Amino acid sequence: MGLIQNPVLRGFQPDPSMIRVGSDYYIATSTFEWFPGVQIHHSRDLANWSLIARPLDRVSQLDMLGTPDSCGVWAPCLSYADGVFYLIYTNVRSFQGPWKDTPNYMVTSRSIKGPWSEPIYLNSSGFDPSLFHDEDGRKWLLNMVVDHRGGKFFGGIYLQEFDQEQQCLIGPVYHIFGGTELGCTEGPHLYRRDGMYYLVLAEGGTEYAHAVTVARSSRITGPYEVHPDNPVITALHEPNHPLQKTGHASFVADEDGTWYAAFLASRPIKPRGRCTLGRETALEQLDWGDDGWPRLACGGKLPRLEVEVPHPPKPFLKMPAERDDFNTFDLDPVWQSLRIPVNESWLSLSRRPGHLRLFGRESLSSLHRQSLIARRVTSHHIEAGCSMVFEPTSFQQMAGLVCYYNSLHYHYLYLSVDDQGRRLLNIASSDRDAVREPLGEGLIYPHDLPVYLKVVFKGASLRFFYGSSPQAWLPIGPELDGSILSDDYVCDAARKYQPAFTGAFVGLCCQDLSGQGQHADFDWFEYRAH
Repeated sequence: MGLIQNPVLRGFQPDPSMIRVGSDYYIATSTFEWFPGVQIHHSRDLANWSLIARPLDRVSQLDMLGTPDSCGVWAPCLSYADGVFYLIYTNVRSFQGPWKDTPNYMVTSRSIKGPWSEPIYLNSSGFDPSLFHDEDGRKWLLNMVVDHRGGKFFGGIYLQEFDQEQQCLIGPVYHIFGGTELGCTEGPHLYRRDGMYYLVLAEGGTEYAHAVTVARSSRITGPYEVHPDNPVITALHEPNHPLQKTGHASFVADEDGTWYAAFLASRPIKPRGRCTLGRETALEQLDWGDDGWPRLACGGKLPRLEVEVPHPPKPFLKMPAERDDFNTFDLDPVWQSLRIPVNESWLSLSRRPGHLRLFGRESLSSLHRQSLIARRVTSHHIEAGCSMVFEPTSFQQMAGLVCYYNSLHYHYLYLSVDDQGRRLLNIASSDRDAVREPLGEGLIYPHDLPVYLKVVFKGASLRFFYGSSPQAWLPIGPELDGSILSDDYVCDAARKYQPAFTGAFVGLCCQDLSGQGQHADFDWFEYRAH
């Protein structure tokens, strides 16, 4: 027997779309404003997973310049038929007020690792599109529909046929499901089993009422009957369970016919508290009852932290290294940038071999051209640090170590210079519309010393450190509130609904607000999860 430890994809890895091709399993997850778009993980045993593809790696596939926080790539759907992988995704362009701009696209590839095709435009009627390949060879696109009338917003699920030869949608648009009393009906996936069509949905919103709804019909266009014990998965009534916000599922059967659900879940710092790790991906086994409805194999609606699988694990994966010495000319895939692809104009691994060079560009509040790369925070207790060489010549030039949620919420330990030419270490903490510097003018740091920066993130506590060697760390500044780097806090701070769907990242950045492009060199970066 083997054992799945949930969550299987840790840190910001939401909206899982899971498929099996032969003995290989793949999960695609949302990336929102982070580039490249969509992460695809691979496994052969359901327990061990590795990142193997990020399909949307060109601006021609994914143009997010100026995209608002938590917009961009929402809820991709990965599918496979006749030797071809299909990836359907939304590139959300705006989400303010009643109007939502949600164009949906398709890319394809004969290899999961790509290259992936140029996109085909599908529609813009709503987000969370998915593609269903029926047994008769016909293909169908589903998506939730945005209904702006009277503040309704969630208008149910649309279905329309996709023509493979014409590469476009054809025929009538069917409104196949209006949702249940749980509300916020989205994330549709369609499956066929024993002659019935099963519609799997996310409902209840993305917070603590999140849930998985199932409905079925003998006809693809409906009407759809709701599961008698709906919802199938939810943690709403179990506030002390470590997996919360469980919802947005996709189903897959293994080679022996055992079914599993991949779904998102969050691990709050404390019961019903803030979730700095964002929405992660978990798995649970399903049973199909004599009545033809799926239910959790463990009974009830609450998924487990540990799930037995019939086969022992097959460890074959290379885990991400704790230390990146930047000794190759290829950036490790653990890193992502904001909105735009990495290129030599702002990030170089060749200008100074063995170092990552960032050329300073726009501020951390920019939605356009930041020089920032970061990786997901995957545990409530982590340490991350770096070695940096930086000689700013203006107070408008900064570089350092950043803990980032979005353009309005971050903690930043940086090096700059004052009008007298003295190098200064300082902290900038952004909370909604206010940026404060708890050190005031900063701490003078000699020019002839190397710069080492570190952060310790433990629960809600975030503390920065510095030193002239990695063996002599000194605390700098007060203990900071790391829990502001969470969906929960960002929505509360806004005092109104706004997109907040990602998670905490830690990384490296450089700004030059004078426009001179002053650079910072990073010799190494370390990340340890406890």
